[in-house]
Amino acid sequence: MHAWLCENPVGVDALNWKEIPTPVPQSGQVLIRIEAASLNFPDLLIVQNKYQMKPDLPFVPGSEYAGVIEALGEGVTHLKVGQSVACLSGTGGFGTHTLAPAKLCMPLPPGFPAVDAAAFIMIYATSHHALIDRAALKTGETVLVLGAAGGVGTAAIQIAKAAGAKVIAAASTDEKCALCKSLGADETINYTTQNIREVLKTVTEGKGPDVIYDPVGGDFAEPAFRSIAWRGRYLVVGFAAGPIPALPFNLALLKGASIVGVFWGDFSRREPQANAAMMAELAQWYAQGKVKPVIDRTMPMSELKAAYAHMGSRGVMGKLVMVN
Repeated sequence: MHAWLCENPVGVDALNWKEIPTPVPQSGQVLIRIEAASLNFPDLLIVQNKYQMKPDLPFVPGSEYAGVIEALGEGVTHLKVGQSVACLSGTGGFGTHTLAPAKLCMPLPPGFPAVDAAAFIMIYATSHHALIDRAALKTGETVLVLGAAGGVGTAAIQIAKAAGAKVIAAASTDEKCALCKSLGADETINYTTQNIREVLKTVTEGKGPDVIYDPVGGDFAEPAFRSIAWRGRYLVVGFAAGPIPALPFNLALLKGASIVGVFWGDFSRREPQANAAMMAELAQWYAQGKVKPVIDRTMPMSELKAAYAHMGSRGVMGKLVMVN
């Protein structure tokens, strides 16, 4: 097998495409022939030694992937050789094969392409957990999605609409705003050319959004929070912009608002039954056409470094997927 090895986590340039022995699955593991693997923001942080999970060296990055099971380890009875699965295991995806914990594998129903499957779990699980579980989103409420043209942002638009909410999508270009409209966003804000607070005041008739979904952080967090509705819920999803904002607590007091942390990874570990039920619902929504990953482009696995560069340019709309 071949894989991109991170032997020194100093950045993307230190990754090397190498031939290594194909591993044998141990108890509770499966060997997967990888067909597609998506590129996520944590995949950049982990090779820079900036992610909260720091795997032993050397490791193969690539947190999320889909493929076909080629071998089963001892004790694996709910999966079979030849079965198509998707998996989010944190590492291992950027290669031709990988070992994966069987308990993390999501069996794919017929008609679920590998490219969509490789771009599915992280963004939809995060957004569903955030909006439906943590925010308890209700039909008729208004959701503001920041970074709305990215992977989790596009998923959040679709899930909020499926839940019967009104969606205001904020993105950095007119092209990205147009994509958000095509996904069902009711209103858009180009926050490089428009004042986010003024637009929110206008489109919500002064009420403000009931829920703010923020995977970005940075400079727009405080103005967005200042616009939140009474009893609003501010979802802290991530910090793609880099800086972690410091929100004045008096704003939460004045608006009767909640600042709600969203950590789907720990939720899936601590509450596996609830997570499994959520993933089953999401798979059903995919089959019904309610949700579908936005694929910016596919690239050959051999062009991983170019894919990282494209992601770093902030030009990606939806998900970028590597294919074997």
